[in-house]
Amino acid sequence: MNAFTRRLAGLLLVALGLPPAAQAAVPQPTHQFRLDNGLTVIVREDHRAPVVVSQLWYQVGSSYERPGFTGLSHALEHMMFKGSSKLGPGESSRILRELGAEENAFTSDDYTAYYQVLARDRLEVALEMEADRLAGLRLPADEFAREIEVIKEERRLRTEDNPASLAFERFKTAAYPATGYRNPTIGWMSDLERMSVDDLRAWHNDWYSPNNATLVVVGDVTADEVKTLAQRHFAAIPARPLPAAKAPLELPALGERRLTLRVKTQLPSLLMGFNVPGLASSDNPREVHALRLIAALLDGGYSARLSSRLEREQELVTGASAWYNPFTRGDSLFVLSARPNVQQGKTLEQVEAGLWQELETLKTQAPSAEELARVQAQVIAGLVYERDSIASQATSIGQLQTVRLSWQLLDQDLEALRAVTPADIQAAARRLFQRERLTLAQVLPLEQAKETRHE
Repeated sequence: MNAFTRRLAGLLLVALGLPPAAQAAVPQPTHQFRLDNGLTVIVREDHRAPVVVSQLWYQVGSSYERPGFTGLSHALEHMMFKGSSKLGPGESSRILRELGAEENAFTSDDYTAYYQVLARDRLEVALEMEADRLAGLRLPADEFAREIEVIKEERRLRTEDNPASLAFERFKTAAYPATGYRNPTIGWMSDLERMSVDDLRAWHNDWYSPNNATLVVVGDVTADEVKTLAQRHFAAIPARPLPAAKAPLELPALGERRLTLRVKTQLPSLLMGFNVPGLASSDNPREVHALRLIAALLDGGYSARLSSRLEREQELVTGASAWYNPFTRGDSLFVLSARPNVQQGKTLEQVEAGLWQELETLKTQAPSAEELARVQAQVIAGLVYERDSIASQATSIGQLQTVRLSWQLLDQDLEALRAVTPADIQAAARRLFQRERLTLAQVLPLEQAKETRHE
């Protein structure tokens, strides 16, 4: 759903005065069980269409990696399609295409997941293939030699030749000094160049175990059907001991860190990131939900504060945004970004002052009940529409479970957002938007950087 539709839906919910139950998606029957080998299975029934989403999530991602060995999780994701005990390279993808299925995979800081969307009567094919590459992945050396070159090129295109991505990657290394969240998911190029197929074999052996995985199935199925299939294909795979993996906790008051980043961009920009808790690392969930609403209050569409005040009223910026991910297995970042209105002669220093003014306003003046209600309705409407998709439901369940929260939070989420008060917004801003928690990066064009250096 685009921003306009979300905004309209949110305003309609407020205008109509709908009761909470009518504003939320009705939770579907959801079942959880565990096989003897430790595989967690979560089934959510949604019988609106004869379609099913199957996702297998592993609790491993780039934040688990160590210096010199970055990019392993992402590279292994690529190699999971290169052959197993039953199928040769690419054969699983070919079979699924012939069945009319959609498949893909993704890697992040905290997890790696593989998914298929297919007709309900073909679910067993997907589960058999996932079990096969969990237990019998081949990792041929010649396939790795070709695929690592693909990954290097992916890094060049998506990061090294993309000024915004390159700047944010460098920004993260300063913003996360104490944890693996500083690692780029794709890995550093120097690590990709010296990665070996044996490194991937060891990584698969360490982390790809049924007791480190969650199978999520959402769609036109029952728990008994899925349990029978999961037992048939996964139960014989033995559990293995797992490496220790502590939650990535940051230094919340390390002190202000300032960077000047020089990249091939035409215009300067600013990045500000505050070290804040995530839902899994916080002892105050309401503060986390307040941060989610602050992000929407600042950057939730046309009427949000950054666009209405800094962009249109003051003509200070040509664009500004705020974002925050609460669903991490450790601490998180609250990030602001903005581009100065250079045509009006505005500078990065003025933009920084403008952003700080908005944060200070949050500290000194709680939002009105009406403004907060509008933002809550907007965020909740977006989540309701998003979760109408069975793929989105599965992803939300898998993400929560894999960062060591509970999938049950999915059905409690809307009420948690509604419970946030204006005082909660003000308290969160006062505690967390402090310079001791701040990493700030000025992103400059190369030419401007050179001129600045000569002065």
